[in-house]
Amino acid sequence: MSRIFHAILYRMEEKKQSVWELVRFAIIAVLIVIPIRLFIAEPFVVSGSSMVPTFLDKDYLIVDKLSYKLNDPERYDVVIFKYPNDPKKYFIKRIIGLPNETIEIKNNTTIIHSDQGSVEITLTEPYANLLGNCSVATINIMKKLNNNEYFVMGDNRYCSSDSRFWGSLKKDFITGKAFLRLLPVKNMDVWPGHYKQAE
Repeated sequence: MSRIFHAILYRMEEKKQSVWELVRFAIIAVLIVIPIRLFIAEPFVVSGSSMVPTFLDKDYLIVDKLSYKLNDPERYDVVIFKYPNDPKKYFIKRIIGLPNETIEIKNNTTIIHSDQGSVEITLTEPYANLLGNCSVATINIMKKLNNNEYFVMGDNRYCSSDSRFWGSLKKDFITGKAFLRLLPVKNMDVWPGHYKQAE
C-alpha cells in the first residue's frame, strides 16, 4: 500500500515538475520573443502585386527593425511602413528619393535633383516593371522632399499606390527593411530586392 502511495506521490511530483518546466519555458520564450518582435525583427506577408516581379503576393518576409534605429534609410532599400493615410495598414515599397532631394518623373524616367538643384542623377531601375496592366496611369511629377521625408514607389509601376499619388513618406512611419524572404522556399534569400546603382 505504501509503495502505491509513494508511486502516486512521485507521479504527482513529476507532473508538477513538468508543468513548472513548461511554464518556465513559456516565460523565457515570451521574454525573448517580445523584445525581438518589438525592436529587432518582425514577420510580414506581402499582399498584392505592387512589388512584382521583386516580391509576389503571399511572400513571407522577416523585417529588420533595428537598422533604421542606427542608420538612415538609403536609396533602393525595400521598406515596410505604415500607410500615412491609414496607419493601420502596412505597405511595402522601394525608397527612390531621400530627404531634401527633388524627384522628377518624366515618361517613366526618374531623375533625382540634389537639395541645391544642381546635381542630377538618372536612375536606371532594372527592378521596375513597366509592363503592368493595372489601372494606375503614368504621371509626370516634380516633388520636393523636406527633412525626414522619403519618396517611395512600388516596383510594379502601373499597379502601385505610392508617393506619386499620396505624397512623401515621413521616416517615423517606416517600420524597417526587408531582411529575409523565407517563403516560398525556392525564392528564399537575404536582403531580397537589394539593388545598388553607382551614383
